[in-house]
Amino acid sequence: MGSKNEQEFTQVGRNVQVNGDIIGKTDIRIAGKVKGKVLVEGELILEKLASIEGDVKCNAAILAGNIKGNVDCKSKLILEDNAKIIGNVKAEQLVINE
Repeated sequence: MGSKNEQEFTQVGRNVQVNGDIIGKTDIRIAGKVKGKVLVEGELILEKLASIEGDVKCNAAILAGNIKGNVDCKSKLILEDNAKIIGNVKAEQLVINE
């Protein structure tokens, strides 16, 4: 068994495509493609060549890839320089990198 300090996370690899919703309580890193909603209570990291076609709801996010859908972050949303979102964005704090 792990200690209380260990944090679980989920990873969708670069060569993986998920067709369906992802719902979880942990952090998630997406390097591949998701066609469906992403609803996580933790942090979402979307890598540069990754994409999501669906709405996103999370606690916090660092986005470098593409999203076709609405994004709703409870706290901080960081958009890297090559991030692209087609949809509405809602966040308590928004950071847009040059």
